[in-house]
Amino acid sequence: MALTYPDDLKYLDTHEYIRLEGEIATIGISAFAVDQLGDIVFLDLPEVGAGLEKGEAFGTVESVKAVETLNSPVTGTVVERNDDIIESPEDLADDPYAAGWLLKVRVDNPSEVDDALSAQAYRQMVEGK
Repeated sequence: MALTYPDDLKYLDTHEYIRLEGEIATIGISAFAVDQLGDIVFLDLPEVGAGLEKGEAFGTVESVKAVETLNSPVTGTVVERNDDIIESPEDLADDPYAAGWLLKVRVDNPSEVDDALSAQAYRQMVEGK
């Protein structure tokens, strides 16, 4: 199955994605990251109201293979977290971009996403093309 990377998202080289809508950013992990991790068994995400710093760890994703740190693409405050995906982290494999989002964050500085990768650049990075 071919992995997808929606064009309306920006990506980090650490495999998080961000969708910015006004001052609210939706953050998750890419299909590539989910595929590489394999069976995801646990997510550790911050509570609503927690502050995030761009480039800093905000949680972990654990699979049967590894535990990976999640890095924030922006500085801001968590306004919502996806408790459904915390309860059923295996569902990330089904749809990491819609139902599988992790956090919604009120962004302090929207221009912070400017240095994230486009879908095309991210695809080239992970597929080596």
